[in-house]
Amino acid sequence: MKTQLSVALLSLLCIAPFTRAQEGGTPEMPKPGPEHANLQMAEGTWDAVVEGEGMEPSKGTSVMKMVLGGFWMSDHFTCDFGGMKFEGHGMTGYDPIKKKYVSTWVDNMNPALMVTEGTYDEKTRTLNMTGDGYDHMGNQVKVRTATIHKDRNTVVFEMYHKGAGAETKVMSITYTRRDASPAKPAK
Repeated sequence: MKTQLSVALLSLLCIAPFTRAQEGGTPEMPKPGPEHANLQMAEGTWDAVVEGEGMEPSKGTSVMKMVLGGFWMSDHFTCDFGGMKFEGHGMTGYDPIKKKYVSTWVDNMNPALMVTEGTYDEKTRTLNMTGDGYDHMGNQVKVRTATIHKDRNTVVFEMYHKGAGAETKVMSITYTRRDASPAKPAK
């Protein structure tokens, strides 16, 4: 009981900075903003083709859904890499204090959590993120990603690593929306 009370109080303290008083002094929960609408445009089920240096193209599926009050995009990705089953899960949201998009990624081929942050370019409809991660050999690298919304039904994800040498592109994923309606530019 004491633990539940402590968790409840901690939760209230964590959201207190994001609440504002309405008339009468009752707190109002925050609402998703235009930054979250940029994420929401990717909601749906996507067929994916993964390509990378030294690997045959692999087919996968991504299910993206806005969760937790519309603040976070949950991405559940599955793929088959030459007979090896791959499964990953990402969460992407917008941090109003940092004024940046933030993202986490975990998967079954890497025991480390990848954390990135960045900005969305409205003109190019590209989410650009940077952070720290590990390469396939376990070496720490700088990670850069670009998620390019070509149109409503086509997204290209690119990942780059920079270790001791020059930055190199390690993979790209082309997503095509399942049951796609006629393509319209993303807003």
